[in-house]
Amino acid sequence: MKNETQEPLGPDGLPSHDYFLDAVNHIDEAVANNTIAPGAAKGIIFSLVETLGAMVGDPDLPNHLKSGYMGALDLAVELEAKLSK
Repeated sequence: MKNETQEPLGPDGLPSHDYFLDAVNHIDEAVANNTIAPGAAKGIIFSLVETLGAMVGDPDLPNHLKSGYMGALDLAVELEAKLSK
């Protein structure tokens, strides 16, 4: 079911940083509830970190989007470190 508060893509064709935050939080909750294999969680978070890192590194990305993506990237990096322990 689609969350009515989020648009699929913004006017610039990019997803909202909320989607990435939701993904990181969902994986964190799944790990806490033991509903995802730790290796799968690590793989998904690694992929999110790589994707967000590439997006943040894009010099053509507007600053208002970059700051949102940086917040999601920071959260994903924290979860990645937590999963590596």
